[in-house]
Amino acid sequence: MAALGAVRSSGRAARRLVCIQRVRSCSSVRFIKSKYVCVFDKSALKFSHQQRLFRTSAVSRGQIVQFKLSDIGEGITEVTVKEWYIKEGDSVSQFDSICEVQSDKASVTITSRYDGIIRKLHYSLDEIAYVGKPLVDIEIDASKGVAPAEDVVEAPPMSHEEHTHQEIKGHKTLATPAVRRLAMENNIKLSEIVGTGKDNRILKEDILNYLAKQTGAILPPSPKAEIIPPFPKSETVPAPPKDKAHKIPVPVSRPIVFSGKDKTEPITGFHKAMVKTMSAALKIPHFGYCDEIDLTELVQLREELKPLAQIRGVKLSFMPFFIKAASLGLLQYPILNASLDENCQNVTYKASHNIGVAMDTEQGLIVPNVKNVQVCSVFEIASELNRLQSLGSAGQLGTTELTGGTFTLSNIGTIGGTYTKPVILPPEVAIGALGKIQVLPRFNGKGEVFKARIMNVSWSADHRVIDGATLARFSNLWKSYLENPASMLLDLK
Repeated sequence: MAALGAVRSSGRAARRLVCIQRVRSCSSVRFIKSKYVCVFDKSALKFSHQQRLFRTSAVSRGQIVQFKLSDIGEGITEVTVKEWYIKEGDSVSQFDSICEVQSDKASVTITSRYDGIIRKLHYSLDEIAYVGKPLVDIEIDASKGVAPAEDVVEAPPMSHEEHTHQEIKGHKTLATPAVRRLAMENNIKLSEIVGTGKDNRILKEDILNYLAKQTGAILPPSPKAEIIPPFPKSETVPAPPKDKAHKIPVPVSRPIVFSGKDKTEPITGFHKAMVKTMSAALKIPHFGYCDEIDLTELVQLREELKPLAQIRGVKLSFMPFFIKAASLGLLQYPILNASLDENCQNVTYKASHNIGVAMDTEQGLIVPNVKNVQVCSVFEIASELNRLQSLGSAGQLGTTELTGGTFTLSNIGTIGGTYTKPVILPPEVAIGALGKIQVLPRFNGKGEVFKARIMNVSWSADHRVIDGATLARFSNLWKSYLENPASMLLDLK
């Protein structure tokens, strides 16, 4: 009897199996292909499938944290995302570059705080990102460490006024992208470095000093470029290039599209900074002064030095001579290297000559500055200018290069024109604009006509603290250094 009951039970179960090729699911428009489907176990099978997916997710996925845009200083609250170095699904480690953002002051590279996998990018290119708001979602391995509670996805949203700071081991770290890269290349944690800059900012010297202590090496406080002696007379020095042919301006070929509609765009990036700076400059009473400079001897001297500088890997233009001559002049007239407070009650004379150079880039007009020109040689200035121009062309100038200027020179002559009216960049009190170098006839002391290399200069000064006579005397001294470049040797340090 027991055997007969077992056979009958098996028969009933067999009759409940339905042989089909396709079964349309009631809960989805998809078709499920199967050879055998157990009708009475369909719901149970569906539930079991969900449970399997849940268990797999719990095992394979780690904790998702939101990496927020840190406070990058200078009172910046929003930036424009210019480039992503990662994409969703990429693995990142601490200090890996995530993206490049651009504020109205500088471009900054954002680096990761975590080791993990990128799960979400919160912004597209050219979108505005806000300080303290999520930048990317990163999946980390929860077993290796617990992320800060405020970074977990499930955490309550942060208030609009609240700003978070990028921290490592609970300490706020301020450092430029170049310093962070130097630390990463030497496997140094920034949390172990004591910054000596403003607001405990970590400087390049701090990294080098830390390395020196670890290795026992003695490093110079400010590394100088290696000086290569000139070739012996027996060797051939590259001949100076011939005069360049007269350049004819060629219009840029761009497709012209007539939409018939007005177009409105927000002012962002460096253009936004220009709006703020020029609005403040409008409050300054400008005083103008113009003169012409005979650069005949300087042109000859530069042609002799260009091959030597090229051997050292540096492109030598006229600008390093203009900058150094300005610094020598500022030593005699320090009022031009000063700043005036907002209430016009105090004048601060700057100890460093951080001379800015206006550059025309794809991002707009930017003015990086060469630091401490008063203690730099012409070659060192040329080397630094090469670096700044490379960074400017790549759109990678940081806050360090773009802030702290005390005096500015604008070489408008590289584009064209002779005279202009430069606008002072507050809090500075003076600026000079250099025209193009022209070959013009002039008279020498004997009354003979000769071919001269003439450049025009246009100065603007803050008339609240600088009078016309002071600016004229400074211009005459600067002019004498350039017209007789050998005279600079007496005052070079």
